[in-house]
Amino acid sequence: MAFAEKRTISGWVLPKQSATFADEGSWSNIDSDVTPLDRRTWSTWTVLGFWFSDALNAQGWEGAASIIAVGLTWREALYCLIIGYTMDIIPMVLNGAIGADLHVNFAVASRSSFGFYLSRVAVVIRMITALFWHAIQTYTGSTAMTQIIRAIWPSYLSIHNTIPASVGITTQQMCSHVLFWSLQFPFLLIPPHKLRWFFVFKTVIVMTTSVAVVIALCVQAGGAGDIWIQKATVSGSTKSWLILSSMSSITGSWLTMGTNIPDFTRYLKKSRGVYWQALFMPFIASLIGIFGIIAASAGKVLYGTYIWDPLELASNWDGPSGRAGAFFVGLCWVVAQIGTNISANVISCSNDMTTLFPKYINIRRGAILTTIIGGWVMVPWKIISSASSLLTFMASLAIFLAPISAIMAADFWIVKNRHIDIPSLYRRGGRYRYHGGVNWRAAVAFLISIGPNLPGMAHAVTPSTIVGSIEDIYDISFMWGFSSGLVVYCALNYFWPASETLIESTIRDEMTFVNEKVPDLKSLEAETGSV
Repeated sequence: MAFAEKRTISGWVLPKQSATFADEGSWSNIDSDVTPLDRRTWSTWTVLGFWFSDALNAQGWEGAASIIAVGLTWREALYCLIIGYTMDIIPMVLNGAIGADLHVNFAVASRSSFGFYLSRVAVVIRMITALFWHAIQTYTGSTAMTQIIRAIWPSYLSIHNTIPASVGITTQQMCSHVLFWSLQFPFLLIPPHKLRWFFVFKTVIVMTTSVAVVIALCVQAGGAGDIWIQKATVSGSTKSWLILSSMSSITGSWLTMGTNIPDFTRYLKKSRGVYWQALFMPFIASLIGIFGIIAASAGKVLYGTYIWDPLELASNWDGPSGRAGAFFVGLCWVVAQIGTNISANVISCSNDMTTLFPKYINIRRGAILTTIIGGWVMVPWKIISSASSLLTFMASLAIFLAPISAIMAADFWIVKNRHIDIPSLYRRGGRYRYHGGVNWRAAVAFLISIGPNLPGMAHAVTPSTIVGSIEDIYDISFMWGFSSGLVVYCALNYFWPASETLIESTIRDEMTFVNEKVPDLKSLEAETGSV
């Protein structure tokens, strides 16, 4: 029995790769290794398609809703969108260059700044974030699937419910969820370097449908509605803090990408695609938010209330022509949610799992685990329907991601001057072991960055918690987290440099690594006293 059990476990073990920098006897695989030349297939146009794929989703359409709902006008909402997304460009470009230059993923790249073992904390934080957002995006896709089916068979909405109310989902909603999850599943198995044409397809269908919806609503409403003449309901310092808070919220929603952008830029043939993001991303993300404002304003004329959810808008369309429109809107957002799940969540989480468990998990297996956990184990309909505080908590995770992205950027660009020993990133005893696998400078910078934000986060999740005026720092969580993390990390390295990690030029291959004579694990432990 024991022998059979052992064979069953060994059947999950991935074959060792012949070309790897990993320690002898330890596991690595092609998905966590340096990206091979034949997989560096992305161009600047692929990056453009990627950002269209990632930014064009239902949550982006609703981006201005919360800003206007707290009492600001469409002008302030637009400013917050543009400035918030522009601030995101800073970590995306700085950290994107790491992947484009070194051709390693986020989990491996983070070892240079955090240390071989401490980097796993950053990886786990990012992985948990990806799993939650995959669950939320998947269930949003299920509501889009409902529009497709009810447009063809209107009686679909009248399916008798046999699921208890305590479960939090109806029979009809469960059918939609199963269908969307099943449709999405095969797309998640496509290797990242082969996704270029899917990004193009999503861009065409989402942009075409979005423009068509805006035009159709404005024609039927006889204009773009009255949202443009509304005045702010707040003023003075309250208004200023709301604007800052809204900007930080917009920025925080994209910090996941600012942290793990090397997972994608590692596939670039040339690094210039990283810098084009500075033009692509803010424009694309703001554009879909502007569509949401116009559609909600025109919808107020037609339906008597502002409807920010594009799928809820489509649910009001009846008759043959109305159902045809609902079908295409549903199809549009089904494709949109699949694309966003692939680009923002599944690839990232799969890379994290691959690096944490290279003996058993590659990107394909990671994608399967991610979609099973996010789509079913985490019960996404419960997250959506019953936990506004949990959604607030998820948005609050940006306070952890901001210092992580700042520390990585500061380490690569300032402390190490872009000179990295790539083989050492894969070795427990390499130059990035620091003391016991932990770079204390990164740990201190991380704690200083998140500390002042924690009271505000507690108040946001549980409003009854009284924390005083320190909660205002939470309103500028990205600006504080990123700037403090970067400055503190650079200062600590200036006064207490880790000289063993500083080299004069990037080391890319095994022969250079050997010639550098980096001490092995035992000798390094003897020198540092680490265990």
